[in-house]
Amino acid sequence: MNENAVNSIQEEALDPKDFQIQGADTASAELFARKPVTYWRDAWRRFFENKLAVVALCLLIVITLCTIFVPIFSSHSISAHDLLNRKQWPSAQHWFGTDDLGRDLFVRVWTGGRVSIVIGVLGAAIVAVVGCIYGGIAAYFGGKVDMLMMRIVEILSSVPNLLVVIMMSVVLESSSIPTLLFAMTVTGWCPIARLVRSQMLQISRSEYVMAARLMGVSPLKIVVRHMIPNTFSVIIVAVTFRIPGFIFGEAFLSYVGLGVQPPNTSWGALSSAAQSSLLYYPYMMFFPALLIALTMLSFTLMGDGLRDALDPKLRR
Repeated sequence: MNENAVNSIQEEALDPKDFQIQGADTASAELFARKPVTYWRDAWRRFFENKLAVVALCLLIVITLCTIFVPIFSSHSISAHDLLNRKQWPSAQHWFGTDDLGRDLFVRVWTGGRVSIVIGVLGAAIVAVVGCIYGGIAAYFGGKVDMLMMRIVEILSSVPNLLVVIMMSVVLESSSIPTLLFAMTVTGWCPIARLVRSQMLQISRSEYVMAARLMGVSPLKIVVRHMIPNTFSVIIVAVTFRIPGFIFGEAFLSYVGLGVQPPNTSWGALSSAAQSSLLYYPYMMFFPALLIALTMLSFTLMGDGLRDALDPKLRR
């Protein structure tokens, strides 16, 4: 290259627009970068992507709200007798009809739903607490303690739960809600204890649990503060699946006469009272039986949705 050409190039004005930046474009990359999403927020998003689980959740909300507010705002009383309107089919005045004493079934069905749902939720909560503590202690100590505690669980699990519930109801000679809860939870915590133990056996060998032990933290505090929270997602799913079992158990006991007794009522008690009139007045059993089925199905579908949403393997 001669001297004249070099001088001409140096004399030319350099325009920045003639140059293109090579490498990563950070400004554009930030537009497409995904914001960090927490585990629970991602699980919540995946749960709402499951349309069937969302429908089940909405149905449960509607049923729960009806059990709370319908008896409060209804013009009919749960115990008011009207013998002139006994065994009336569903109509504009009595949406679910009337029973053999002329009582409005619409109010009685939603009032009975309070007892059934409360027993289902409280029963599942009790077995979850007992099962978590029992399974957590067995997993934490291990060895002979774990072996002894699991043998006790196996002995209790070998007896049919429904048989235990019937025996306890007969022995206690009471049909109150606390008695029913005690009878249904006396062995109902065993499956939860097995599940929690298997999960916590893996967690007990983790570094943060070993560090807590070296710092002198008490075993109960380690189980409650460190081990149980890390199995919380599994516990939520297990509890959701247990609620339908308690609702069905209460309905069965009330149906055979060992559950809720008058003047209280429940879906099982209403179905039992309608048994004698089933052939000629099937609506008396249809509505409480329908709500039992819908509630149990909704909890089961919601449990399926929670199981899929809380599974870390499916996280994207």
